[in-house]
Amino acid sequence: MTITITAFERSPDRGRGLARDMRVRWALEEVGEPYEVRLLSFQAMKTPAHLALQPFGQIPTYEEGDLALFESGAIVLHIAERYPGLLPSDTNGRARAIAWIFAAVATMEPVVIEREMARIFERGESWHDARLPLLEKRIRTRLSELSAHLGDADWLDGAFSAGDLEIISVLLRLKGSELLAEHPNLSAYLARGEARPAYQRAFAAQLAVFKAASAE
Repeated sequence: MTITITAFERSPDRGRGLARDMRVRWALEEVGEPYEVRLLSFQAMKTPAHLALQPFGQIPTYEEGDLALFESGAIVLHIAERYPGLLPSDTNGRARAIAWIFAAVATMEPVVIEREMARIFERGESWHDARLPLLEKRIRTRLSELSAHLGDADWLDGAFSAGDLEIISVLLRLKGSELLAEHPNLSAYLARGEARPAYQRAFAAQLAVFKAASAE
């Protein structure tokens, strides 16, 4: 059964690898499973056919046989549970890796996204300049906590896992920022994730879509 995922036809991240289909691509590359990509316009994402797969009209989705999933975190978890390579073999290690998947999407990412949305959509508001430092303080708190846990280790809990994949995907949104630079161990952690061959293949595939769309 061929795996099919959906992705932006024209990604708003401009080829930076931030769109959430990147996480699914990366997970599939890590486990060595081939997949096809169905590219969608923003208009197509709101059609009944796509809404039947993703009720909120977003990407990515995942289809394999009679299984259809949405939400990148859930898709990555499914891939990690179905195919070897992204979760430890012992029960406790698997549980901890899964906890880091949830930490990425529920604890780390919301504060990062809130800052992004404020910088993009609230810049003209009278309270923007006062609010931004508060948002950055929340991010600094989370980064300090993550940095303290990681310490000098290469990965969060032993070998690389789906938990690392998700946390690194969040940190990518802060790449090049002063916030991340304050924690050299997190910057090095991010660089290790980007250096993984599976990440490189996934990034190249997503970047090719952006370049093709830009050339039209």
